[in-house]
Amino acid sequence: MRWTTCLIGALVTSLVPLVTATRLIESNALNICQNSPNFTATHFSVRFTPNNQSLALSFDGVAAISGYVTAELSINVYGYQLASETLDPCKMNLQGLCPMSAGAINVQNANIDIPQDVVDKIPGVAYTVPDLDASIRVYINSTATGTSITCLEAALSNGKTVYQKGVGWTTAVISGIGLTASAVTAGLGNSNTAAHVAANVLAYFSFMQSQAMLGMISVHMPPIVEAWTQNLQWSMGVIHVGFLDTICTWYQRSTGGTPSTVLSELSTTSVEVLKRKKRSVERAANLVYKRAYAQSETATSSTTVVRGIRRVGFRGGIEETNIFLTGFIFFVVFVAVVMIIVALLRAICQILAKKGRFTSDKFADFRVGKGILYRLILIGFPQTCVLCLWEFTQHDSAAEVVLAAVMLSSVIGTLGWAAFRVITLARRSVALHKNPAYILYSDETCLNKLGFLYVQYRATAYYFLVPALLYILIKAMFIGLSQPSPIVQTVAMVIIETSALIGIGIMRPWMDKKTNGYNIAIGSVNFLNAIFLLFFSEVFDQPGIVTGVMGVVFFVYNAAFTLILLILVLITSAYAIFSKNPDLRYQPMRDDRGSFVKSQSQLITELDALGSTARGENNKDAWNKTSLLDVNESISSGNRVDNNHPNLSATKFHSPSRQFPESSANQAALAPAARVSSPVERVSSPVTGQLRRNVLSDSDNATGSEKHVGS
Repeated sequence: MRWTTCLIGALVTSLVPLVTATRLIESNALNICQNSPNFTATHFSVRFTPNNQSLALSFDGVAAISGYVTAELSINVYGYQLASETLDPCKMNLQGLCPMSAGAINVQNANIDIPQDVVDKIPGVAYTVPDLDASIRVYINSTATGTSITCLEAALSNGKTVYQKGVGWTTAVISGIGLTASAVTAGLGNSNTAAHVAANVLAYFSFMQSQAMLGMISVHMPPIVEAWTQNLQWSMGVIHVGFLDTICTWYQRSTGGTPSTVLSELSTTSVEVLKRKKRSVERAANLVYKRAYAQSETATSSTTVVRGIRRVGFRGGIEETNIFLTGFIFFVVFVAVVMIIVALLRAICQILAKKGRFTSDKFADFRVGKGILYRLILIGFPQTCVLCLWEFTQHDSAAEVVLAAVMLSSVIGTLGWAAFRVITLARRSVALHKNPAYILYSDETCLNKLGFLYVQYRATAYYFLVPALLYILIKAMFIGLSQPSPIVQTVAMVIIETSALIGIGIMRPWMDKKTNGYNIAIGSVNFLNAIFLLFFSEVFDQPGIVTGVMGVVFFVYNAAFTLILLILVLITSAYAIFSKNPDLRYQPMRDDRGSFVKSQSQLITELDALGSTARGENNKDAWNKTSLLDVNESISSGNRVDNNHPNLSATKFHSPSRQFPESSANQAALAPAARVSSPVERVSSPVTGQLRRNVLSDSDNATGSEKHVGS
């Protein structure tokens, strides 16, 4: 468990800068909050340190204002006006501002003393809460007429943020550990443990993707919410890599597109993150923004507004025209790297099996490349849907639109076809064997290729995979296609999350009570997030202080819940890897899937041996090596199939209620002996045959004895 402690320590360490920095309030972005061309700035920086009661101010700009002016200053914190002050540049000895004259203005490192009574009005929480939602607004008024000439607004920051790279790295590493633990456990034959670990890890990963998708909605959110969701954007493939931006820009230009240059032209463009209705502009990622100005007496500026997916890309340092291609490349590289690793592990396992280090049936999952590929596609399904659908509205280039169409149709087609085959096999199993678990879990090829879609659900709820896929697709449609309509997105999220929570709360489709509780808790948090999003959209027109406080609450409960899920994943993964018999921790499934799984472990008890004999696992004729999944594929392709397949032989009878015919495996599988569940994995081994011969010899001896007595 030492490595577990190190990972948790890394997550806590990543948050240390939130409490160790010097107390200050600063701003590096200046925006115009009034429709007036009278003033703009090419550089702006202000920093207030309460310890020495000083305000350091510097900026370069151009003004079309002349004469004596006064500045009316107001500070807003979480929508609440904290202080208001009127300043006279002449009394403060600010060069270039007393009086103001049209043309360039240069104020460098001006130190202003702030009265103690003003400092006392600022609450201590303003210096400690990360991603402070505060702004300072300055109205420049003419001294002669008293009218407002222009309005300037600057977003304030205390230098602390919850957007930490350590958080993203920690969550990514733990997700990888969980998936690795599931694969290793399954390879060692502990199928029950592997199913539970995989279900928990996938639920944890889907929760992080839900958080990232929420951050892509074009509703303005408090800065702390935007920063927190930015930590998890890696799960959607939004990861900044310098050389990758160059590749994406080159590809777009080569295919006839026009790359965005917002990040490369910050010296001439002011970037405004979409703000609430009561305010016009907001800071952009705590960077220094500059504006262009004409060499004349009229101040001009260029402004770009980013929101939703563009905002996520901007905060991540990715040009908006490179967001789709960046996510696409990361997904392709992720799949390629995993498949290469699996191929290497497969080769190593084969070499070790030839040398007799372990049996050849261990780590059989690594030999089913198509099944692993299906799993990777399912993991990247939300990312692919959101980014591809969004690309249809952006038209970065003709080639990228075609790429998005091909990618989206391929992923949806692959998962749709896999879901169709699962449902077809389950219905066949119900018709022939009165139990969907028989074919879904006894057919090893079907379980290895398609099991990722249904093993986390109970056997009778196999169909829930369709609503699960539709849930992701519908959410992605509203996020990717409705970026210009934040209210539509918000209402849709509330309806979707409410329906999902009600559905899983009533149906409880997962394999056991713990897994149901795990996923229902995640659904509840997603529903609560949708309600908070509704408030962030300000459809209720609540006071700004309410929205600000709700943003802090949003961060607290989501961060706490993520930490709880993270610890649970680590505990289950560690137990699965280091325990000698991890299946003892989990009760056998009530759907009898354990009775049908053709396991790879050695038999330990005679009862397990009898169960394996009853299932016919030691009888080569009882189970045809051809999978029913392959049979269905052969039927669809027009190839001939072997009618001796045990699951097809019963189709000779028109009534499903009749007894199953000549296949002894089919009859034995429904017998009580075959339903015996044991935490110890079962396998076909020479012990089975020996035990069967012993039982038969005992029966013969008993019969002979009875005849002798009778004579």
